[in-house]
Amino acid sequence: MAPEIIALIMFGLLLTGLFMGHPLAFVLGGTAVLGALIAGKPMVLGIVINRIFGDVLDNFTLIAIPLFILMARFLSDSGVTDKMFESLRLLMSNVRGGLALAVVFISILLAATTGIIGASITVMGVMALRPMLQYGYSPTLTTGVIAASGCLGILIPPSIMLILMASYSPLSVGELFAGAMIPGVLLGLLYAVWVVIVAIVKPSMAPAVEPDEKIARGALLRMLAVEAVPPLILILGILGSLLAGIATATEASAIGAALALLIVIVRGKFELRTFYSAMLETGRTSAMILFIVIGATAFTGVFNITGGLRATQEIIRGLDMAPWLLITMMLFIVFILGAFLDWTGIVLLSFPIFLPIIQEMQIDLLWFVVLMALVLQTSFLTPPFGYALFYLRALAPKEVRTGQIILGVLPFIGLIVVMSVTVALLPQLVLWLPDVFYNK
Repeated sequence: MAPEIIALIMFGLLLTGLFMGHPLAFVLGGTAVLGALIAGKPMVLGIVINRIFGDVLDNFTLIAIPLFILMARFLSDSGVTDKMFESLRLLMSNVRGGLALAVVFISILLAATTGIIGASITVMGVMALRPMLQYGYSPTLTTGVIAASGCLGILIPPSIMLILMASYSPLSVGELFAGAMIPGVLLGLLYAVWVVIVAIVKPSMAPAVEPDEKIARGALLRMLAVEAVPPLILILGILGSLLAGIATATEASAIGAALALLIVIVRGKFELRTFYSAMLETGRTSAMILFIVIGATAFTGVFNITGGLRATQEIIRGLDMAPWLLITMMLFIVFILGAFLDWTGIVLLSFPIFLPIIQEMQIDLLWFVVLMALVLQTSFLTPPFGYALFYLRALAPKEVRTGQIILGVLPFIGLIVVMSVTVALLPQLVLWLPDVFYNK
C-alpha cells in the first residue's frame, strides 16, 4: 500500500477516534496498531515497543514533569498565592480594572512557579472569580482574563510543555526556558494592557471598587513584599540554577519541589493528608501526560516506518512555498489542531514532520519552537476542546453561561496572535536571552 494512503488512513482513524470521544492516549496507540495491521507490517509493532522503552521510559528529562507538578501543588497548599492576591486586591481595588490587573500579575508570578495550567486556573478561579462578579465586573472579561492568564504557566518557564518539546527536539531545556521567558512575560503584560483599554473604553465592564477593608497602603505593600518572597525564592532556585548551568532540568525540578515543600513546612501548612493528596494528584496528572507520550510515540513510530512521515514531508516540500509562507501554514495547522487535540499530542505528532523541514530551510530552530509554543497557548482557549474553558465552567456559578466564557476568551486569542506576529517579526525577543546565557 502506498505511503500516502497509509498517512490518510492513519489520520482518518485518529480524527474518527477523537470525535467519538475516546481518550487521546488510547486513540493514538490504537491507531498505531490498526495502521500497522492495515499496512501489512505487524512486525513494526515490536520495533515501536523497543522505541517506547528507549525514547520514553529511558528519557530522564521527563522526570522533571512530575516534579514540577508536585512543586505546583505544594505551592498551592502553602497559601502564598491567596495572601498575595488579597494584598493586591486591596491595593488596586479603587483602580478601574484593578482586580483584573491583580489576576494578570499574580498569574505571571504563578506561571513562573508552576508550569501547568490546571493549578493556575483553579487557584485564580477560586480566589478571583466570585469576588470580581460580585463587584460588578463583566462575566466575559472576568472569565476571559482568568482563563487566559492562567494559561501563561504553559509558556513561562518552568513549563512542562517546554520540557517535552526539548525532549523531542535537538534543543536543551535551558535554551527553551531562556527563549520563552521574554515572549511569555510580554504576553502577560499585553493582557494587562488590554484590561486597561477595556476599563477606559467600557468602565462598566471593569469598575473601580471601594475596598471593604481599610488597611494603610504601606502595610499592604509590606504584606505584598513578604508574600512575594517565597515564589521569588522558587524562581531563583529553579531558573537561576538551570540558566547558570549549575543544575540540569531534572535537578532544577527536584530543587523546586524541595523548596516548595520547605515553604509549606515553614508556613505551618504541612499535613499528612494534604501531602498524600498532593502525591496522588501528581501521580494522576503525570500518568495522563506520559500515557499520551507513549501513545504518540507508538503512532509516530508506525507512521514513520510505514512511510507516512516521509510522504507527508515530501508533500509539504512539494508545495514550493516561500519560507515565511510555509512557517505560517505550519503554525496555522497547529492553531487548528489546538481546537481538537491536547498540546501533548500536537507536539509529538507535528515535531517529527515540521522540525526536519525547518532545519533544511536553515531557519533558527529555537525561534520556531518558541513561536509554536506561543501559538499553542490558543489550544487551551479555543472551543470545543479548550481545557481552560472546562476548568472555568466547573468553577463558575450557574448564572455565568458557557457562551459568555467563550466570548470572554476570544479577545485574548487575538492577543496571542498579535504576540505571535510580533515574535515572528522580532526574533531577538526569543534569541537574546539564550545568547546571553548560552552564546547561541
